[in-house]
Amino acid sequence: QVQLVESGGGLVQAGGSLRLSCAASGRTFSIYYMAWFRQAPGKEREFVAGVSRTGVSTYYADSVKGRFTISRDNAKNTVALQMNNLKPEDTAVYYCAARSVRITTLPSEIDYWGQGTQVTVSS
Repeated sequence: QVQLVESGGGLVQAGGSLRLSCAASGRTFSIYYMAWFRQAPGKEREFVAGVSRTGVSTYYADSVKGRFTISRDNAKNTVALQMNNLKPEDTAVYYCAARSVRITTLPSEIDYWGQGTQVTVSS
């Protein structure tokens, strides 16, 4: 079992920045591929960014590429999402996610979810 707890959400104006953090506890953190997903009202949950077990490889949705950066610290069991140049369409609940071994962009293949943190971007 892995427990994930997100923090860092909030309200920001368009063009601003936020940094989300996810703290993991339970089984060995470094064995998991970590990712962030988001879900806006009335929409399906979608992939935002992912990072490999070692942190060397990162993956991004086209909509956030160049604006968001995912990183992980295996010594501290944390994964972060730095979000810059935020847009109103980034407004959503953001979820930290973990999957053993292989990467995925599909919510159905995620093993563990955090409770989510709200990000609201005003225009």
